[in-house]
Amino acid sequence: MRKLGLVVAGVAALGMALGQNVIKIATQSPLSGPQAALGEQIKLGAELAVEEAKARFRQLGFDLQLVPYDDQANPDVGVANANRIINDPDILGVVGHLNSGVAIPSSEVYARVNLVMVSPANTNPRVTDRKLPNVNRICGRDDVQGPAGAEYAFNNLGVRTVFVIHDKTAYGQGLAEEFKKRFEALGGRAVAFVGTEETSNFVPIINQIRGARPIPQLIYFGGIYSQIGPFVKQLRERGLTTRLMGGDGLDSSEFERLAGSQAAKGTYYTTVAGPVSAFPKARALAQRFKQRFGKEIEGFGVYAYDSANVILTALENAIKANGGRKPTREQVAKAVREVKLEGVTGTIEFDEKGDIKKAKYFIMQVAGTGNWADNKLIRVVEVAAPAAR
Repeated sequence: MRKLGLVVAGVAALGMALGQNVIKIATQSPLSGPQAALGEQIKLGAELAVEEAKARFRQLGFDLQLVPYDDQANPDVGVANANRIINDPDILGVVGHLNSGVAIPSSEVYARVNLVMVSPANTNPRVTDRKLPNVNRICGRDDVQGPAGAEYAFNNLGVRTVFVIHDKTAYGQGLAEEFKKRFEALGGRAVAFVGTEETSNFVPIINQIRGARPIPQLIYFGGIYSQIGPFVKQLRERGLTTRLMGGDGLDSSEFERLAGSQAAKGTYYTTVAGPVSAFPKARALAQRFKQRFGKEIEGFGVYAYDSANVILTALENAIKANGGRKPTREQVAKAVREVKLEGVTGTIEFDEKGDIKKAKYFIMQVAGTGNWADNKLIRVVEVAAPAAR
């Protein structure tokens, strides 16, 4: 009995030792529901980065794992997941979210335990303007993206009147407000500013557009492809040929599928996540992604890959600084702020708020060929993050 007890105790001790050598990276993004196409890109981009780093971490004595969470694009679900995440001591970093309205309350949960978050997609200014030491993003902000779209519409497309729609979310409404503010400052006129949570029947709004005076030369929609796609389909079916512009929420091949290629063709959009064609290093990444998952990588997949690599680089630095021992969450969060990484998307380093110091903004136009990679890259603008307020 004594010998058996020693064996059991030895196995238990080994299990504890192995448990102490596990490091997990979590993702939070919608993996079900109408926004799952973008959410899956975030999960898979991070997954590829983690898989490629496993051997390096094994040499350091750690078993690296990815744990994906489905936030369903719902703030309540995101917060519930965040509480589960912080209760797993092996999770030392989070890649996410897709939706700013989910990221903002979830990141406050992470902040309670100094768990670092690196976002590939959250653009609302409040994400970083709260100056939480654990919150970072490698993408741009709505208070730059919205004005970039407005300036292109006014200066390059010659638009003077616009009908603005938003989805009533922190992301969509915030982006639409920034677009409207800059467009009107340039001398344009917003003939309407309409919020809607409708997802299927857009006829009442289309009738508003038809009856608006003066006649809008452009429709701007701050929202996600799952809503904008059906809207554009119905708009074109009713004979309205008014030009359309949106933000990075429609930056998914699902937009073209939902709207139909002919209806989607010519749509302008700004995005903080550039296409694969915009980055010289992304071609090789796209090949590895396709080989591993059997799918094409899109913008947010590329940015999630870089977000994960920021955390992984910080982890390696923190492990070495900690004498090879597993670092604390606070040590990892501090190391993330000190990272300077040449990623697929360019140079990544953060300011004191957690914004990337220089973010790229892309103005795109849908080709309507059925291949999202064919979309036309019109302009790239690189802008320093706004100063802390």
